[in-house]
Amino acid sequence: MAEIFNLPTRLDKISNELTRQFKVNLFIKRDDLIHPEIPGNKWRKLKYNIAQAQLEHKTTLLTFGGAFSNHITATAAAGKYLGFKTIGIIRGEEYTPLNKSLQFAKDCGMKLLYLDRENYKLKNIDALLTTHDSPLLSEAYIIPDGGANELAVKGCAEIVDEIDIEFDYICCACGTGTTIAGIATNLKPHQKAIGFAVLKHDNLLEEITENLFIHNSKLSIQNYPFGGYARTTPELIQFIKDFYKEHQILLDYVYTGKLMYGIFDLISKNYFPENTTIIAVHTGGVTNANVFEA
Repeated sequence: MAEIFNLPTRLDKISNELTRQFKVNLFIKRDDLIHPEIPGNKWRKLKYNIAQAQLEHKTTLLTFGGAFSNHITATAAAGKYLGFKTIGIIRGEEYTPLNKSLQFAKDCGMKLLYLDRENYKLKNIDALLTTHDSPLLSEAYIIPDGGANELAVKGCAEIVDEIDIEFDYICCACGTGTTIAGIATNLKPHQKAIGFAVLKHDNLLEEITENLFIHNSKLSIQNYPFGGYARTTPELIQFIKDFYKEHQILLDYVYTGKLMYGIFDLISKNYFPENTTIIAVHTGGVTNANVFEA
């Protein structure tokens, strides 16, 4: 399984006028380079779930997501490369033509099934059993929405093991909070984790505790939703374009653009002490949310 993935991923130093002015050291961990179709935290969260599916002799992976979900596309690609059938339970009504994300998933061999929003919220796949292949659905290995479970936390914790420099803060963008939760479980006493919420979240820390059973004093949340999930502003788009021009690293407007904007904003507000070393985890997402198509 490991031979198709580019691991461990490298660190790129980000040096500019801001980091020099405030005397901080900033690095990006390039998890976007893990695999072109299964990038970043998507593979981290799938890794041990797929290993468990193999242990249980399951041949089908079933998971959930919205119509633009990177988790759906990553699961479909993982199935294609690793020999699993895949089923995507998609929130909402079926529509045609398919968008790029769902067309990609279908091209990878994923069976797309649609669940109305009420049943989707309950993850009630029984609502599909009367109209679809019951054994295929009922015998599949189920991965939760966004891959958010304890096995995903275990995979994300390995990000820290790959960092071969001393650091003070490690940051990543948050949807469910699974990635930053995993990171926070694997820190040294002096290190801290900061999650940058890209959805409108007032209680993400509480949700992480409730859903993933993790409470960690090293973890804090900053909110940079720019209006909500997959929402953007001209200011954010310009920031991402300027960042690419200066550093030749592509960010997306759903996750990593908001992460880097937030880190730069905190640096400018003197949030980090002088001589602090900060790691920003690039969790991918560029393929389906390219800023230059915004």
